[in-house]
Amino acid sequence: MIRPLFFFLFVATLSAQNNCYWQQHVDYVMDVDMDLKKHQYRGTQKLTYTNHSPDTLNKVYYHLYFNAFQPGSEMDQRLQEMKDPDARMVHNIGTEENPIYESRIALLQPDEIGFLKVLSLEQDGVPLTYHTEGTLLVVTLNQAIFPGEKTVFDMTFLGQIPQQIRRSGRNNKEGVALSMTQWYPKLAEYDFEGWHTHAYIAREFHGVWGDFDVTLHLDKKYVVGGTGYLQNPQAVGHGYEDKAQKIIYPKGKKLTWHFLAPNVHDFTWAADPKFHHDILDTESGTRLHFFYKKNLKKKYLKNWKALPSKTSELLAYYNSHVGPYPYKQYSVIQGGDGGMEYGMCTLVTGERSFGSLVGVVAHELAHSWFQFVLATNESKHPWMDEGFTTYVSNYAENHVLKLGNPNPNSDSYKSYFQLWDYHIEEPLTTQSDAYHYNYAYSVGSYSKGALFLAQLEYVLGKENVDKTLQRYYQKFQFKHPSPNDIKRTAEKVSGISLDWYLNYWTQTTHAIDYGVSLESPTQILLQRIGRMPMPIDLSVVYRDGTTENFYIPLLMMRGEKPTTATRLKDWSWAAPQYRIATEKKIDSVVIDPLEMMADVDRSNNSWSSAQQIKKQTDKN
Repeated sequence: MIRPLFFFLFVATLSAQNNCYWQQHVDYVMDVDMDLKKHQYRGTQKLTYTNHSPDTLNKVYYHLYFNAFQPGSEMDQRLQEMKDPDARMVHNIGTEENPIYESRIALLQPDEIGFLKVLSLEQDGVPLTYHTEGTLLVVTLNQAIFPGEKTVFDMTFLGQIPQQIRRSGRNNKEGVALSMTQWYPKLAEYDFEGWHTHAYIAREFHGVWGDFDVTLHLDKKYVVGGTGYLQNPQAVGHGYEDKAQKIIYPKGKKLTWHFLAPNVHDFTWAADPKFHHDILDTESGTRLHFFYKKNLKKKYLKNWKALPSKTSELLAYYNSHVGPYPYKQYSVIQGGDGGMEYGMCTLVTGERSFGSLVGVVAHELAHSWFQFVLATNESKHPWMDEGFTTYVSNYAENHVLKLGNPNPNSDSYKSYFQLWDYHIEEPLTTQSDAYHYNYAYSVGSYSKGALFLAQLEYVLGKENVDKTLQRYYQKFQFKHPSPNDIKRTAEKVSGISLDWYLNYWTQTTHAIDYGVSLESPTQILLQRIGRMPMPIDLSVVYRDGTTENFYIPLLMMRGEKPTTATRLKDWSWAAPQYRIATEKKIDSVVIDPLEMMADVDRSNNSWSSAQQIKKQTDKN
């Protein structure tokens, strides 16, 4: 047990500052030998764990994610129970009209399953007692880890790479040999909420910040891309080498790949003997790597050759609009089963149109900010990383592809409205694996999560939202921010209270629905029909052809956004109606003319004399 000299001072400080932020720290040193004939690997892991918490730890937990890919696992059981399972993970043995889903995991043979087996585990040189519970290793400590202390865990482990079913595995549908994600025993996060020991069932992850030192021994023909900086490029080549220097290959059938990854919370890699490796150095100093199959069809190869310049543009956009990317490199790798973010890299399927390829890279690259620098607990709050990523990547994609969409998040509004119509929505506070429908999870996390920020443009003004994201990134980078952190950041930037907004939009399924009508030629009646209150932007056209814009803050906001519109008195949440008297006769009225509010029924958002004439004509 390593007990630093500052231990007692550390404890005293924590006692005096019970509310101070803290997070744990891990340093991994791993050496892994791959046996690709057996699709297995054996590794050693030295993990130095620093307990920055105010608590004494008597247990620790490791995630063993590959154990999910076994018949009878929780992931398998969940697939068989869900009404709309992920299509990548099942076979439909019924019809399109009457589907009968069969879990692909249930059909795996012993040499096709995934597993992680811990062969030995010591704490500071003393063997530990441990047991496996599905995708979790439960470890009882010999020596408690006190606040401020470090301890070292030494482990040997054996892994088997599963057939590609979800994210990770061997031989994906495009023939990529190895997509190695969540492949090693990974220490679970412990924070102010306690241990996060969720099973791996389908979705998201949560990790501990630390430094990774990873050595891989792999057949010479394989090209590797992933997290971290390669330390021995002249010993592996494959596009990493300095062309002016000689490559010195080792004897034997394997290459040794040595990577260092500072201050990350995950380590991912992929490999294939037919990977082509392109490099682009950007103006910001970040080196971009691209790995894709040499034998792709010409139309797909063309897309991958055109991808680096667009990726550079995307990087520049995020650097400018969110904050500087903190690492020296980023890799786009063909692999996986769609698109998934990882530390300093992403795995994406490569047989796509150019627009689709740029779109998936735009999204996954944005995750480097919203998940891999701002590391929310995406298992508990998937709407934060997926939603914020969707919001900013929609803007970025609109920019680099010159799509010209005046509202880049318009598709997110459409998706949310459709979910509302289906009546299967669940609160965004639902744990990611606990959603009853995959569809509800996807639309909720990605689309409704994006609308959290898109609607904030309506509530706070676009400039305040831009400032909020930049300040949020600056303050919480390399931390684990919570929903309250984005709320408080926005409040401090705008001066507007947002507790109501966070509550209604994320903790309930209350919908927004406002309606407008006229009680007289100069009297407007607004009605709050839905249960979620909002401030109101109103545009009025008078019969003389002039236009006047009104702004009605919500009383609970305790403030107002910057606007040139005529400011009216606040509307209290408890009042279902609001009246406006004008001096001139009214020709038409529109609530939220820019359609930034996620009003589930926009048919009642406008009134016009022309509408009334038409209705009267239709009656007659």
